[in-house]
Amino acid sequence: MKLPARDFTNPRARHNFEGRTCSIISVGSYVPERVLSNADLEKMVDTSNEWIFSRTGIKERRIAAQHQATSDLAARAARVAMTRAKITPGEIDLIILATITPDMPFPSTACLVQEKIGAENAAAFDIQAACSGFIFALEIGQQFIMSRTYDTILVIGAEKLSSIINWNDRNTCVLFGDGAGAAILRYRPDAHGLLTACMGSDGARAGLLCMPGGGSAFPPSHETVAAGLHYLRMDGKETYKNAVTAMHIAAVEALRRCELDIAQITCIIPHQANRRIIDAVAERLGAKPEQLFVNLEKHGNTSAASVAIALDEAVQCKRIQRGDLVLLIVFGAGLTWGAAIIEW
Repeated sequence: MKLPARDFTNPRARHNFEGRTCSIISVGSYVPERVLSNADLEKMVDTSNEWIFSRTGIKERRIAAQHQATSDLAARAARVAMTRAKITPGEIDLIILATITPDMPFPSTACLVQEKIGAENAAAFDIQAACSGFIFALEIGQQFIMSRTYDTILVIGAEKLSSIINWNDRNTCVLFGDGAGAAILRYRPDAHGLLTACMGSDGARAGLLCMPGGGSAFPPSHETVAAGLHYLRMDGKETYKNAVTAMHIAAVEALRRCELDIAQITCIIPHQANRRIIDAVAERLGAKPEQLFVNLEKHGNTSAASVAIALDEAVQCKRIQRGDLVLLIVFGAGLTWGAAIIEW
């Protein structure tokens, strides 16, 4: 369905902003060639395909080559999105890259991507909101478009999570994969585009999902390495409970702001972390199975790249058509969460 022009009465609905709207004009993604299946993991840790799939819905994930960094994955996804949008590197005004696995603490991975794709006219910076990063980056990019500060923005979610995983920990190593997704933002006069984005955080629960080592709290040392502080850590049960609640609240708020019902949403793309979380959120929202787009079984959790990769795949397989309403829902470390509604 298409929304009639300026039909919202809610003052928080995005198109009431006295400026131009912001649309995603193209998307792209990249995942590494190497496939790590559940059968492969059975040879590495004490686990089984049945145990992994029944608890997570994951069958396989992609793992980057040793020589590939997050910036390499991001640049590959960016080039796909640029080609589809028919824009040159010189037309990009800003690059916003969401990641928790930057190439290095500084400079930003976005700057490294800028050089790799030849976007010499672009400003570039990273944001860090874990699995929620892509929606947070979309909202930031939208502000620059709406205020007329920039005309063309490249937003990327990219991760090489295999670089921070303890491959001896069966509770975490089975969950994550590597990849990148990208979107080009521009003003499109015939569309509402990004209608709203709801974001939230709860630092009191930061310890549920984190990597303690490597920063100013626990700088790299022999002791921090020996203690495994440079690996991702997760309290799975508490993370699950918080994820379901937060994603549901964010989605309901996004729908309320736009005065929409869940039945009006053509495609729902939740963060691809765990099938049980996805199903629980969908049930609470009253969503139908055919509204959901899930690619979890072949990619696992790719953090900031998760909904970006899924969005690209949904568009390429024509699950999303021009004028459709799309709901993105995310949850990640921080804790962070969010939901965005897009008129495609």
